[in-house]
Amino acid sequence: MPDASLPGVHHITALSGDAQENLDFYAGVLGLRRVKTTVNFDDPTTHHLYYGDASGHPGTTLTFFPWPQATSGRSGAGMVQAVAFAVPEGALSGWRDRLDAHGIEPELKTRFGEQRLHFAGPSGLPLALVATDAAGDAAPWTNGPVPAGLAIRGLHAPVLPVFADDRTPELFTDVFGWTRAGADGDLVRLHGPGPGAGTAVDLLVRDRHPSGRMGRGTVHHIAFRAPDDAAQRAWQSRLREHGLQVTDVKDRHYFRSIYFRDPDRTSGLLFEIATDGPGFYVDEDEAELGRSLALPEHLEPRRADLESALPTLTAP
Repeated sequence: MPDASLPGVHHITALSGDAQENLDFYAGVLGLRRVKTTVNFDDPTTHHLYYGDASGHPGTTLTFFPWPQATSGRSGAGMVQAVAFAVPEGALSGWRDRLDAHGIEPELKTRFGEQRLHFAGPSGLPLALVATDAAGDAAPWTNGPVPAGLAIRGLHAPVLPVFADDRTPELFTDVFGWTRAGADGDLVRLHGPGPGAGTAVDLLVRDRHPSGRMGRGTVHHIAFRAPDDAAQRAWQSRLREHGLQVTDVKDRHYFRSIYFRDPDRTSGLLFEIATDGPGFYVDEDEAELGRSLALPEHLEPRRADLESALPTLTAP
């Protein structure tokens, strides 16, 4: 059997529009490190861009498939509604000034006693910066345009819409081993055992949610951490014992993945369990992360064709 619980979030993957616009915003405005520039292994003529802390540790990583020809999506039932990042206590004033300087007017809110700035990315993805020390011993990227005192520490409490009669809360508590930490209005916070970034999610529990539509500015899936291959295989068996349809293991080069949907057809959130390793150093040195197109071995024979098909990206 696997360990008693899944430690936390591994990464979140979303859909965006233009790849350069995406890079300019997440690396240039938010100051995340582009830790990997690769392709969608299922559609290699599309980039797959990874952003995170200095090394792309699990719990810090937001990734994108840029689909500039796709229509705008609409968040709703069946998909993560919003992505939140942890920033240091006292950093929101500096972030408000920074966002204002880039023509972004964030909205200040308070949830679970945490102050936060809400705004949207260039393709419409709902985002928040949360003043919290929840990320613990973070290793933020400090060689970018954002001062070290403001730098994003990792993911923090993404919002997942669920219906009031869904079994999703029980999936987290009874299967994943997470604990209920409290409620704020119609939000229920759940905590994984951690430590580090990405150890909380907020369930938005309502009787009704609008139907979602996948497209630019929406989240494709959320991934949770497995320490290694053995733990992942054990989780695969455990989930199947609970009646969930789980995929075979997929090799994503930087980690291995299994996918499943939550037990309710009404919401149908797409979940992934990804291994912590081998990580982003498997094909690049630390200093070179994200600077050039990285391809898995089976796609190397197609490098010239893929490089000509993919848009050229310029570091912000």
